[in-house]
Amino acid sequence: MIEATLCFLLAGERVLLGMKKRGLGVGKWNGFGGKVEPGEDVAQTAVRELYEEAGMTVADADLTPMAWLTFNMPTWDMRVHVFVARQWQGEPRESEEMQPRWFNVAEIPYDQMWADDAYWLPYLLREQSVRAYFRYAEDGETVAAWGIEEIGQD
Repeated sequence: MIEATLCFLLAGERVLLGMKKRGLGVGKWNGFGGKVEPGEDVAQTAVRELYEEAGMTVADADLTPMAWLTFNMPTWDMRVHVFVARQWQGEPRESEEMQPRWFNVAEIPYDQMWADDAYWLPYLLREQSVRAYFRYAEDGETVAAWGIEEIGQD
């Protein structure tokens, strides 16, 4: 199973998303992230990917784990560790892979995102942690089965 991360920067009622310019998910808005590299933990991966894709620097201590997602796609399986950060350094900049843009949380373009995002992202934006499972159909675009479990806050 592939291990990966996603990171969302939140500023009041705004969230930073990136338009994927190449690779998996091209043409879709998403958080910033990627595969865990050998020797990295998931927080280190989130920090590295955010910097590579958007030029933003966040400290490990400023990352809050919010969601654990499992994806069963037609040709691969992935576990994604999702973080949010409310403190960072730098301004978003376009990279070869992503074009960042701030969105008001009420205007998130779910119709231009992965189909599963509409199921779990609203929980994250309400600061509710979740575990979720998604199985995609053979077309790789349609959610065929899903389940979400809210995780209690301490």
